[in-house]
Amino acid sequence: MKTSVGIGLTNDCNLGCAHCYRPQGQIYRLGLNDVRNICSRLDVASFNLGTGESWLHPEFTAIVEFLAERGIPVSMASNGYSLAEMPASLLPAFHDVEVSIDYASPEGQDGFRGEGNWVCVMAAIDRCRDHGIEVTILATMMATNYQEMDGLVALARAVGTNLRVNIYQPVRSDGFTLSYEQFWEGFRRLLGAGRLLSTSEPIVHAMLDLHRLAGSPCGRRSIRFTPQGHITPCVYWPQPDLTLASLDGLTAEGILESRQFRLARRVPDPCRGCPHVESCGGGCASRRALLGDLDRPDVYCPLVRGETVELAFTAAPQKDLPRGGNVCTTLILP
Repeated sequence: MKTSVGIGLTNDCNLGCAHCYRPQGQIYRLGLNDVRNICSRLDVASFNLGTGESWLHPEFTAIVEFLAERGIPVSMASNGYSLAEMPASLLPAFHDVEVSIDYASPEGQDGFRGEGNWVCVMAAIDRCRDHGIEVTILATMMATNYQEMDGLVALARAVGTNLRVNIYQPVRSDGFTLSYEQFWEGFRRLLGAGRLLSTSEPIVHAMLDLHRLAGSPCGRRSIRFTPQGHITPCVYWPQPDLTLASLDGLTAEGILESRQFRLARRVPDPCRGCPHVESCGGGCASRRALLGDLDRPDVYCPLVRGETVELAFTAAPQKDLPRGGNVCTTLILP
């Protein structure tokens, strides 16, 4: 089976953002041989680089060239640094790239990520667009910025990019976790300002009555490899039990049938009678796992509260952005 692979080549980064999920205190790396091993064992549909700043990996160039030679579509998320620093000759190897922006103004962005980040990320956008590379702004919706969602759509429109939004997950701290009301207000702003390309955030997908998913992509259609060498259904998954050493002899189907991947597909009992259960699957499994109860419905589900959420949206024309289908996320075209 074709598999979407997400990989953290390294957790090394030039920034120390408070909301980041990457491991702290020690630098981890996966090497070129690990990438070769993954590609030899799995039928890779796309390869997505994230977690840390990939350019800081000493084998980054060799890894990107290897993937390009195999014709595998490659995307990368960056805070701007990697895209600004890598040789221009490497940029055409990327199907598309993402730049992390969480605030729609220089003051907000630099106040959160560090002085000079706004200039860096804008220079990265300009550089990639000058080389014909598709660029998407990647934002994390948090308690501190949910009111910025319409502003981020406007920013994406102004700089000629797409916008992808993830929901903050409390891997290291719950200090940025959205309340129920903030979650839905953020999506109202987001969908009110831009055109919806896709959403694989299960609860939002259900409330939009789309019925295009067969559960969250995590644990079903995508496989993640962490810088520590864990194989996991999601970058936020708290208890991975497979490692790259486990890859020997395993197919993608074998990985998907392992214990933690099956847990990621578990549907809470209270959700089983829901009309959206086939496409929602109980909501985001990593969020439920991080909160300590996989058998509890997603905390952002209005139906278990006896409520409904009315969301209006305008559909965007189709566009080939692989990340929209392999993580719980929402893609907006301005």
